[in-house]
Amino acid sequence: MSATGTIDRPYTHDPRNQAPMTSSAIEPIGSATPDFSTTAAHTARQNRIREMQLIPEALARAHMHERRREAEAERQAVRLVAARRMQRRAERVSLRARRALAMAVMN
Repeated sequence: MSATGTIDRPYTHDPRNQAPMTSSAIEPIGSATPDFSTTAAHTARQNRIREMQLIPEALARAHMHERRREAEAERQAVRLVAARRMQRRAERVSLRARRALAMAVMN
């Protein structure tokens, strides 16, 4: 049985094996739906396929970029905490040195 298929039930779902679309006799020549070549359709399909295959890679790249940004922000926060801790320690040492100097001068 060699049925050609209909729009609702195509013979094949593979666009490469389907018959190319042509304008009907009802449609006037030069209407808004121009006839296109199958090579252009093939190229467009290949570009779509390539773009679809690159989506996971783009998502992974964006995910890695976000993780890298978060890690850098975390490192910066850790450095800030350490700098504040060292500043407080230096202030305490400076205060002790002043007191020691004041005690030495008083005696």
